[in-house]
Amino acid sequence: MIDALRNAMRLPDLRNKILFTLFILIIYRLAAHIPVPGVDRTALDTMFQSNQLLGFLDLFSGGALSNFSVVAMGVYPYITAQIIMQLAVGIVPALEKIWKEGGDAGRAKINQWTHLATIPLAALQAFAQAMMLTQSTPPVLTNFGLATNPLETISVIATLTAGTIFAIWLGELISEQGIGSGISIIIFGGIVAGVPQRIGQMLQSNPASLLFFLLITVITIVGIIYVQEGHRRVPVQYGKRVRGTKLYGGQSTHIPLRVNSSGMIPLIFAISILIFPGVIAGYFAAAPGQPENIANWIVNAFNQNSPVYWIAYFMMVVGFTFFYTDVIFRQQNLAEVLQQQGGFIPGIRPGKRTEEYLTGVLQRITLVGALFLGIVAILPFLVQDVTETTAMIITSTGLLIVVGVVLDTMKQLQAQLVMRHYEGFIK
Repeated sequence: MIDALRNAMRLPDLRNKILFTLFILIIYRLAAHIPVPGVDRTALDTMFQSNQLLGFLDLFSGGALSNFSVVAMGVYPYITAQIIMQLAVGIVPALEKIWKEGGDAGRAKINQWTHLATIPLAALQAFAQAMMLTQSTPPVLTNFGLATNPLETISVIATLTAGTIFAIWLGELISEQGIGSGISIIIFGGIVAGVPQRIGQMLQSNPASLLFFLLITVITIVGIIYVQEGHRRVPVQYGKRVRGTKLYGGQSTHIPLRVNSSGMIPLIFAISILIFPGVIAGYFAAAPGQPENIANWIVNAFNQNSPVYWIAYFMMVVGFTFFYTDVIFRQQNLAEVLQQQGGFIPGIRPGKRTEEYLTGVLQRITLVGALFLGIVAILPFLVQDVTETTAMIITSTGLLIVVGVVLDTMKQLQAQLVMRHYEGFIK
């Protein structure tokens, strides 16, 4: 791997791509430290210690939300728009027709609509986050509100929305002129940037626990790589076709069905939904010293320290893994594509029977991926219960992102090196 990196740095075009990627990351990290005016940093730090939603959103902003900077929302609104459009393509027939029959132009149109949908989602999220910070005790933003300070409120929303668009633009610059998926690399950079601070905190609070957490992190990374790269090869045979005087086809290949084809999306779905019951119930909970009501029970049940939260989180991750994998698989329409290309699975009739067979195989291997994602999701809580500490070097969702981005970037570098007759990362 080190030799492959050296070979990549010797090639001027690859070296420029790598340096360009690093340059864009530096720009984003600088923007992540430019705060929105009127922020009380002490109150912001206090709120982050008690609000799990902000910690989750901070992950996708690359650490910018903890400073409430101009890019505080990061690329999360764009990720939300992508998920909505992916699900809509599988549900709305008109969008599915554009995706399948429109070719590159149809996909470009869907991508354009995704970018347009990001703007109102970013404005809505900016308003919601700012209101959350305003209602904290003490308030992080003291001059926010359409009724009291309309101009300052609009300027804050516009600033945060523009910051999201700026972050998306930086990510797409990396995708076009750098190495790897730009949006993922921006998130990756924010996660990795926070690792030294977490290690320093653990060294100060409990140095002996650092080795344990390093061991857990390494074991989790190995497991993620094993599952992420695991796939079931379904054999495919292509019939022979005669065109003129030449004979085509007759070769054998396979369809790689991934054990975890949904990535980290189920974790995003699950934790986003699980956060809202506690947040909403918090507005109706009885004040300290008064008789508790059902809202207090909901707040306690959906707290990160509650076993109810762990069980619900695990079950929702498993369920969303099956749901999202099925949606994406139906969009690919592999059975129809195979039939159009003259391919078939040995022993299975083309058409409906092939679709049923592939669906059955996918559901069986997805069970392994879903259970693994569920275990990875609740791993921080299991570690906390065993060690009685709350810190982890990188959260489970963060590990999935980091490992996925590293694997994808390595594959892209390997492909570039192979084209230039160099050895890649995998021999």
